[in-house]
Amino acid sequence: MKIREIAALLEARVLSAEEELDEEVHEVFCCDMMSDVLAFGTNQSVLITGLLNPQVVRTAMMLDMHCIVFINGKEPTPEIVSLADANSIVTMVTELPMFSAAGRLFDTGEFDTGE
Repeated sequence: MKIREIAALLEARVLSAEEELDEEVHEVFCCDMMSDVLAFGTNQSVLITGLLNPQVVRTAMMLDMHCIVFINGKEPTPEIVSLADANSIVTMVTELPMFSAAGRLFDTGEFDTGE
């Protein structure tokens, strides 16, 4: 699924790396603990999180994740957005809680459940 389609499904506002919206992603990882993201996340995926600090972007960089979705309408700082933009990582904000955001993406049938 293209990141652009994810933004539309989640009714999200894109904050950075708009030139990357046509990138394809095949997995979604929902987590607030960056140690779990590093241990279990996959590259070229989407990270859905409620955590707002630069470590989120640095973690995404280490795993070559293409997109970070901040939930519950949480606004990342300009520092976070700038770091993501400099590394071609799309950031977006949705008003949805994590469960609802993940559910909408799961319902598309586009993402592997890991089963």
